[in-house]
Amino acid sequence: MGRQRPRPNAMSWLALSALVIGLDQWSKAWVLSSLPEYTAVPVIDGFWNWYRTYNTGAAFSFLADAGGWQAIFFTVLAFAICGLLGWWLWRTPRGDWRQALPFALVIGGALGNVIDRLIHGHVVDFIQWYWRGHYWPSFNIADCAVVGGAIGIALFGLFDGKKKREQG
Repeated sequence: MGRQRPRPNAMSWLALSALVIGLDQWSKAWVLSSLPEYTAVPVIDGFWNWYRTYNTGAAFSFLADAGGWQAIFFTVLAFAICGLLGWWLWRTPRGDWRQALPFALVIGGALGNVIDRLIHGHVVDFIQWYWRGHYWPSFNIADCAVVGGAIGIALFGLFDGKKKREQG
């Protein structure tokens, strides 16, 4: 009986996570050096502004006024989620992009925001969308990756689960 060759896993998708982190941190460095604080700079009038702001909480400023402990909590939570998703990547076949892509996006986005919390004590947000008098909370590239990855996990999981039920 010969030794079984290890199956190629999806850990190479962590390169996408690194790309997300790089783009996120580059964009935030640009924002910190180029945009005024709390001042709208129109990109597409009536829809999109650059708007430099800071978030000490999580999505939609959840727990932003909690007194400081939330930065540690969200950092620990992000590392735990990234560890779990990394383990799932390890177990995912390399060619299964529908699982690997969303995992890699969430990992990159979560770590991009962790870097902000560790360096600045808050997350730098700068993309502001609005319509008439309705403003969406400001966000950043890391947030886009997390949301896109979470949607991918939900959609691909739903479709794969449906396909498996139909086959079984």
